[in-house]
Amino acid sequence: MPGDNSSAAKRARVPQRSLEPPRFMVIEGPLRVGKTTLARILAERLHARRIYDCEDNPFLADFYKAKPGCALRAQMYFLIERQKRLREALAVDAPGPVLSDFLMEKDRIFANLNLDDAELKLYERYYEALTADIPAPDLVIYLQAKPEVLRARIAKKASRDESHIPPEYVEEVARAYEHFFFRYAASDLLVINTSDIDFVERSADLQLLLRRLQEPVKGTQYFLPLGTSE
Repeated sequence: MPGDNSSAAKRARVPQRSLEPPRFMVIEGPLRVGKTTLARILAERLHARRIYDCEDNPFLADFYKAKPGCALRAQMYFLIERQKRLREALAVDAPGPVLSDFLMEKDRIFANLNLDDAELKLYERYYEALTADIPAPDLVIYLQAKPEVLRARIAKKASRDESHIPPEYVEEVARAYEHFFFRYAASDLLVINTSDIDFVERSADLQLLLRRLQEPVKGTQYFLPLGTSE
């Protein structure tokens, strides 16, 4: 019938929803929240190029041991390495998404926690000069967890350097992240509380996240799979 053909034609002209992930994605969150693990999984599933955070800072062990003067040295090393890694990776003209397990602004979060006023003033001059032309990501996935969950994960999986982290520092970092992302507006933001979510051991959690990433994230939104509690 003519009416049926017309309806079919209209359905055929309806554009299909794009399943392409954002071009530049970042996963962020405090110590041992699961950034690197989730970044590895998503990079494999989304066929994304990875940008790895710096894990070999030669000044970090002495910083965690509270040795004088090490905070600025550790922070400047992170700043130089992180901006270099982002700059080099984003300069490559290659197809497919890019996925980083750190946000450039995380450097500032830790600088404000760890440096005194004079050190912070010097640090800010270098930060502005080195990061001014680094683009904001299209999407940030912010992983949260309760401080007691983070402390338990650190106790279970701590690296040699992390074994010196005081418990109160873990809470300070978690609060600093919450404060930063409460005001974050540089890109779209998906917030995930990982205290009761396990993307490694529970495949259903991962599948729900992959399905969520097929939909656009606008502004700040929250991901909470069925069966989890806030």
